[in-house]
Amino acid sequence: MSAPMRIAVAGAGLIGRRHVALIETSPDCVLSGIADPSPAAKDLAETHNVPWHADHRALLAQDKPDGLVIASPNTLHLPMALDCAAAGVPALIEKPVTETVASAQHLCAAVGRTGVPMLVGHHRRHNPIIKAARAAVTTGKLGLLTAVVGLWLLKKPDDYFEVAWRREQGGGPLLINLIHDIDNLRFICGEITEVQALTSNRARGFAVEDTAALLLRFANGALGTVTVSDTTPAPWSWELSSGENPAYPKQDQPCYIFSGTGGSLSVPNMDLWSYAEEPGWYAPLSREIIAPPAFDPLVEQLRHFCAVIRGQEQPLITAEDAMGTLAVVEAVSEAARTGQTISPGRIMEQAA
Repeated sequence: MSAPMRIAVAGAGLIGRRHVALIETSPDCVLSGIADPSPAAKDLAETHNVPWHADHRALLAQDKPDGLVIASPNTLHLPMALDCAAAGVPALIEKPVTETVASAQHLCAAVGRTGVPMLVGHHRRHNPIIKAARAAVTTGKLGLLTAVVGLWLLKKPDDYFEVAWRREQGGGPLLINLIHDIDNLRFICGEITEVQALTSNRARGFAVEDTAALLLRFANGALGTVTVSDTTPAPWSWELSSGENPAYPKQDQPCYIFSGTGGSLSVPNMDLWSYAEEPGWYAPLSREIIAPPAFDPLVEQLRHFCAVIRGQEQPLITAEDAMGTLAVVEAVSEAARTGQTISPGRIMEQAA
């Protein structure tokens, strides 16, 4: 049996602490160190009896790990990942991969030069529900995919906005929350080629949006709509409907619908609707429930990261792939600002 991987964590906020807890209970790795300048991070390192460094560069130089989890603020993703590439240390980078498509291209170039693998933490791709939905679409179980519906509707508590950056551009549901759903839709349905969007800040009046409506065109010809708002009591969001995070009260409601010429699938409740006999609106519909196995996608992501470090598996989502998700989110913002139809591909071309 291979020796456990030595994994360090850079950034000891809520997400970083979750990674620390996962590493501590994993059979595939051990915690080797924590890098974060805060006194709380130093206390956390002492609690887990591992070295503490105020700076990630000191950690890489003095106690080089087998891999580094980058759970720092978004602005630090690029410099930390570049330092990992230079040091030959594979990294698991929390989403978004970087702040902008332009900076993501810089990272992709570094990965190409060094060959150091980078895994991006769009962890929902590891969820068996998302994998089963992708299989239903890609294997033709729904026939020709024609229409996609995405919903992200819930109410964030007022004290969430006591943090100043959450009231400013970049701190709203488009970049913070919708990026997860866009990545899910890309993973399940394929590339998004055109985006139209409207945004509003009417409910709270902050500088950042609180509501958005999107139109999407996929490369396979399917059309999609996505509605987003963090101002409404509602059960239709991945957080509340999936049961993935026990901190949220689970609701038995869908947040995605995938419709094709042969059937339709609601996710995450995984109801598959089709005709058992001759199709048509007068005919009775048949309902089948797809039941994928249940496991924690964050646990699977960590196992996968260790396998990537060992060279046993290729990253499920690379920096280049994650850049595609970021390009769609940037396209949404530009479409809302200009009123035009925006191509994520053009976003990447302009950033090059």
